[in-house]
Amino acid sequence: MSSPIGVVGLGNMGLPMVARLMGAGHSVVALARNETKAAAARALGATVVGSLTELAALTNVILLSVPSDAEVEEITNSLGVLLPVGSLIVDTSTISPSAARRIASALAAKGVDFVDAPVSGGPVGIEQATLAVMAGGQAGALDRAAEVVAPFTGRFVRCGPSGSGQVAKACNQLVVVTTLQVVSEALVLAKAAGADVSAVREALLGGFAASRILELQGQRMIDRDFAPRGSVKMQRKDVHVIEDLARQSGITALPAFNVAAANVVRLDENGGGGLDHSALITVLEQDTGVTL
Repeated sequence: MSSPIGVVGLGNMGLPMVARLMGAGHSVVALARNETKAAAARALGATVVGSLTELAALTNVILLSVPSDAEVEEITNSLGVLLPVGSLIVDTSTISPSAARRIASALAAKGVDFVDAPVSGGPVGIEQATLAVMAGGQAGALDRAAEVVAPFTGRFVRCGPSGSGQVAKACNQLVVVTTLQVVSEALVLAKAAGADVSAVREALLGGFAASRILELQGQRMIDRDFAPRGSVKMQRKDVHVIEDLARQSGITALPAFNVAAANVVRLDENGGGGLDHSALITVLEQDTGVTL
């Protein structure tokens, strides 16, 4: 790729993306408005700028990794004015499908391609280049986006037109939060019944019950390791995206999800927003009186 790749959002996902891009030989221009993040990006070899105007002057290919619809819309509104025709914005954030469609339409009117490309796999997936990317957009833009994210991607799936990547991510998060609830129930039941919880988890990993949630978050539940990787607060944001998408799609019954979603909201409102989402088990422990 002849142009450097611009990166906006140097959090738990964005900074590892910079590292992988640099490792693959790309030039990277990172936007950082505080010195801690700027220093981290410079340490990886990236060029650091302090404004979108500076960023757009150096590259026409930009990767986003930010927390919310509002931030993506604010950034893309500015970039739509600053970037030349033919530029590409690849958004790896998790936002609502309706926001992704709205942003893509606004940018298309200015000749800028937009691909909604939310990801699953966390920082570990980036470091191991196994991240799953669910992408929505026009065919040519999707091809270009696949090249941008290739250094940290294990699977790039073209899900359809703009917004389709975010639909896929909402479905992914539905499975994640519901599986967190079910894994919590299985481990609590094993404990209550007098079994060795670690051994039960190991046994389940050898059968049809195996999943990445059981493997990773299940171990964190047992270890009481709730340091945030994927936080409860972000999981609650995803819950709202799923609920909105279901309403817009005419789906009124998601019973398993509804139980898990209510517990995510409860945990967040009780002060657990900064914990890893594996802390969902603590809600069930409170209700049952059984602690791993």
